[in-house]
Amino acid sequence: MKTILLWAMSPLLLLTAFFALPDQSGSPAKTENTILVFSATRGFRHASIPDGIKAIGTIAAKNNWKMVTTEDSSVFNTNNLKQFSAIILLNNTGNVFGPNEEAALQQYVRSGGGIIGIHAAADCEYDWPWYNQLIGGYFESHPAIQSATLIVKEKHPATAHLGSSWIHKDEWYNYKSVSPAIKVLLELDEKSYEGGKMGTSHPIAWYQEFDGGRLFYTGLGHTSEAYQDEKFLMHVAEGIRWAMRK
Repeated sequence: MKTILLWAMSPLLLLTAFFALPDQSGSPAKTENTILVFSATRGFRHASIPDGIKAIGTIAAKNNWKMVTTEDSSVFNTNNLKQFSAIILLNNTGNVFGPNEEAALQQYVRSGGGIIGIHAAADCEYDWPWYNQLIGGYFESHPAIQSATLIVKEKHPATAHLGSSWIHKDEWYNYKSVSPAIKVLLELDEKSYEGGKMGTSHPIAWYQEFDGGRLFYTGLGHTSEAYQDEKFLMHVAEGIRWAMRK
């Protein structure tokens, strides 16, 4: 039995408790409005991961969701994942899933599950083609952290609070193996910063219906400061709600 951290949320109170997920032979009860935040890394580790967990916890509190956080990939088995309304892949790097865990994640998505990828979720699982199709692209390179102009391409719930453009400071990924199926929400204006390598079409946030499930990805979220930015937090919150089919 794996013991991981559960954040029990209400709008006024944030409690922490230990919550034991049953092993694969168990039968976990379906828990509505519970999200799993997975932040395991096998490569570069972002110092902002604790800030991201705290910020997502605040989002969960405001929405009366429960949040489970873990870096234990064995949580990814078919029975355990049934209880989650969405899975957030927070700045994962490297190969974080084994074969059985990959199969469980695929089954979760194919059963209609929602996935939210934040920033380095695209710097993960380079040897797993299905993951590339799910996330929608792989990290290739990035310049120094700097401000850039983001162009809003679609008025989705995750961008409805923005104007036609948004100036934000972050670490801006260049991507490779970008899926033609993604629906782009935000594009980078490469004329507004140094180091862009994708030309006039540089997606930085997108969504898609994929293999029965839903995927929302944002390339923002490298810095600790990002998790104090209200526009970014609303972008993430509405992406989670959309993936949860709220």
